[in-house]
Amino acid sequence: MAKKRPEEPKGGSPAWMATFSDLMNLLLCFFVLLFSMSTVDAEKFKLVIASLESSFSVLPAGGSAVDDEGQLISSGISQLEYFDVYFDASTNNTGNQEDEAERDQREQNENENPAESENTQEAGSLQDAEAVKEAYEEQALKESEEMAEAIEKMAQEQMIESQVEVDFNSQYVMITLNGALLFDSGAAQIREDAYPLVDKIGLILGNYSENIIEIEGHTDNVPIHNDEFADNNVLSAFRALDMMEYFTETAGIDPAKMKSSGRGEYKPVADNATVEGRAKNRRVEIKVYNSFGSRE
Repeated sequence: MAKKRPEEPKGGSPAWMATFSDLMNLLLCFFVLLFSMSTVDAEKFKLVIASLESSFSVLPAGGSAVDDEGQLISSGISQLEYFDVYFDASTNNTGNQEDEAERDQREQNENENPAESENTQEAGSLQDAEAVKEAYEEQALKESEEMAEAIEKMAQEQMIESQVEVDFNSQYVMITLNGALLFDSGAAQIREDAYPLVDKIGLILGNYSENIIEIEGHTDNVPIHNDEFADNNVLSAFRALDMMEYFTETAGIDPAKMKSSGRGEYKPVADNATVEGRAKNRRVEIKVYNSFGSRE
């Protein structure tokens, strides 16, 4: 009986090698795609290309090259513009290990304690807002202080420093005038003998014509009721209005920059139980706002 001849192996490579080759090609395309989206570093680029050539016999010098700027050139066309994100993690991660550790720890704390993390962020935001507010108020207070010093100097030059009081805060400089010097009892018209004083105040205010200027009238708590004014609120409002109109007419201050109000007896600065206290409470306050408070 004749023996069956064994089958001869088929020619060519085994079937698994075709699948393996396809896998290698896909991996190579994947890495090339990564290279194309990364940032170029010439020296690192050359090192990686040399490593690929020696290890896998890919990207041979004859088919592709690297120019002086680190770009991959093939057939005269730039194939890759950027290249360092891909190998940055493996060649340059030592300098970032500490930062990554801190970031990982922070992320872990946020995941474990989300409420605490949110509270920490809110606290940081509040601190930043508070710091901005303090810096803003500091600048505003500094400007008001400089304005107050200038107004005091002008009052001395006008020789009325004994008839006015100058104070300031972060919003405005306040010039206080004794109401007894300006108005007769129960009246809202400026006395004629007070015109020289009011005119000098107008000269001072003229230097701040671009600032908001507010005039407030104040009275003591002695009730008033006559044919012209129903109560102290109305009296104080008309006194402030008369002062404002006088400044707009004689000092040329824009009415749009001025406003008046009557506060009556409700903002005393002294005790109304004494004659001296009531005299201090009968007053006119002129508030010159700084540039921070004058923004419209």
